[in-house]
Amino acid sequence: MKNILFAILQFILFLAVFAGGSFLPLFHMEQVLSVTPEGTRIFIWDGVAMMFLLLLVILLIEARRKRIAAAGPWTGAAFVFAAIAGYALKLGFLTR
Repeated sequence: MKNILFAILQFILFLAVFAGGSFLPLFHMEQVLSVTPEGTRIFIWDGVAMMFLLLLVILLIEARRKRIAAAGPWTGAAFVFAAIAGYALKLGFLTR
């Protein structure tokens, strides 16, 4: 039960970091997806990169506490579901 609660909290944290990195790009990592008469479609990778760095930090903390076997899969699942939810919400996509 405790692992599920922490996985839900990590999901919320990952999604918030993804959104924050998408709306406030610190590293300015952008990829042009397409150019149309309506504008240029761009994907901002900052949110994904920041979310991945957060995943690494959390996994390192879990490994240091020797909890990686019990908590690692839950953290990985929270990361994957947050990435799927972020892409479904179209976080990081921009038209200029």
